[in-house]
Amino acid sequence: MARPRAFDEKKVLNAVRDQFWGAGYAATSLEDLMRVSGLGKGSLYAAFGDKRQLFLRALRSYTDDIHGQLREALAEAPRALDALRMLLEAPIDDPTGARRGCLMANSTCELGNADPEVLDHAHRTYETTTALIADCVARAQREGDLPAGADPIALARALLAAQQGLVFMSRTGLDAAALTATARSLAAQLLPDRSGD
Repeated sequence: MARPRAFDEKKVLNAVRDQFWGAGYAATSLEDLMRVSGLGKGSLYAAFGDKRQLFLRALRSYTDDIHGQLREALAEAPRALDALRMLLEAPIDDPTGARRGCLMANSTCELGNADPEVLDHAHRTYETTTALIADCVARAQREGDLPAGADPIALARALLAAQQGLVFMSRTGLDAAALTATARSLAAQLLPDRSGD
């Protein structure tokens, strides 16, 4: 009979994820993974496989969490337009987190050309994110805050590209005031205020 695991799998995945997020895939050693997880090599590999398999598990855990948080944030906003504006402001509201960047984007930049599985996961992740944002755009259209004729998918992709651009700019050390001005400019162009119509 198999012995039950004496560790919290989610806690280990979060610790490993933070290590990959901070250092990147190539710069993370087995010793790093053992140190942050508190597990020995045998336990780590028996539970999660090799370094690459562990990385992919951590990456999937990250995107599942991000999608859950996004789904909740978009649904809880009183008006959909507020939720869409919040999406653009998120990198400014959390400058420390934004300076780490997006683990999915970081991983795609580092590994996308060499690892088809990472690239495929990135594609599916961004398509899911786009669909969630597009649903919110459609809600804003029903609420009368966005033009009814706009293509929700096209606008969702533009918003996602703008948000990821803000995250990247934050990583360069751009100050909060400049980021805020940029986010407001993007919101004015992509999500114009129709209150005066």
